[in-house]
Amino acid sequence: MQAALLRATNEPVTVQPAPDPVPAAGQAVVRLRAAALNHRDLWIQLGQYAGIKLPLIPGSDGAGVVTAVGAPGDDAWSGREVIINPSLDWGDDPRTQGPGFRILGLPDAGTFAEQIAIPVANLASKPAHLTWEQAAALPLAGLTAWRALFTRAGLQSGEKILITGIGGGAALFALQFAVAAGAQVWVTSSSPEKIARAQTLGAAGGVNYRDTDWPATLTRAAGGPFDVVLDSAGGAGFGPLIELVRPGGRLVFFGATTGQPPGLDLRKCFFRQLTLLGTTMGSPADFAGMTAFVARHRIVPVVDRVFPLAETDQALRHMAAGAQFGKIVLATG
Repeated sequence: MQAALLRATNEPVTVQPAPDPVPAAGQAVVRLRAAALNHRDLWIQLGQYAGIKLPLIPGSDGAGVVTAVGAPGDDAWSGREVIINPSLDWGDDPRTQGPGFRILGLPDAGTFAEQIAIPVANLASKPAHLTWEQAAALPLAGLTAWRALFTRAGLQSGEKILITGIGGGAALFALQFAVAAGAQVWVTSSSPEKIARAQTLGAAGGVNYRDTDWPATLTRAAGGPFDVVLDSAGGAGFGPLIELVRPGGRLVFFGATTGQPPGLDLRKCFFRQLTLLGTTMGSPADFAGMTAFVARHRIVPVVDRVFPLAETDQALRHMAAGAQFGKIVLATG
């Protein structure tokens, strides 16, 4: 098969022949039709991720057809169209991942390839209304957004939520999921164009976080503070978010792409009875809930651009430029 291989950090990913995977007992081989990028893949390439072991086939998201299984008891999967849950070995506690937890694509060989061997426990039926590219875009970001919104923050119909940094995959899924659940959604971005596009997906409005006094502007536009705020950036912009959460509200976060928040005012958190909720990825139950929700509401992932597998490194450079709106996808076969 052909696969994208990263041999050293800060070097291009190259597409070259690799051994065809053979399924062990409990595994299936999936002939991948599409795979999708996540920022995790870029950070691994740049040497900015913990536990990097090279050489490596990156990639956490994929969709395709099962071509072989490792045990006769799993024959029912043969020939089925599937998506892959990239949350490996979550463990028995739905509240938190266990010690064996890892994300597909590091250290396990990932989806930037024509084929992959994956535990059958991590397979799910491809939502019938999605194309291969849309289906591949769903798993990691969709799972992350689902758990953040519903398992952790407990978002309810009629509540008001702020989603920061709209345009990335998880933020867009959070927008689509929250709208489908009956919440009123507001967004932030540094791009007026991305805010406008978010409104076409159901956002009530948004503000540019680079504008002076944007929190006050947003509060006035939204008619008051928010029941839930969802953030993945952290950094200096995290502190102002506390001011935007109503007393008794929830602030849920799953990333720190701009670093650790400086000078976090804990007094504003405890005096106003705020709940701070950290989250990452999701359990098998979260993945099942997410895929059922997507199928029921016929949610269509936003795909920014599709590259051929041979142009994997160009796709990573496109992600590094930061102009995308939605998921960047590889056509793998």
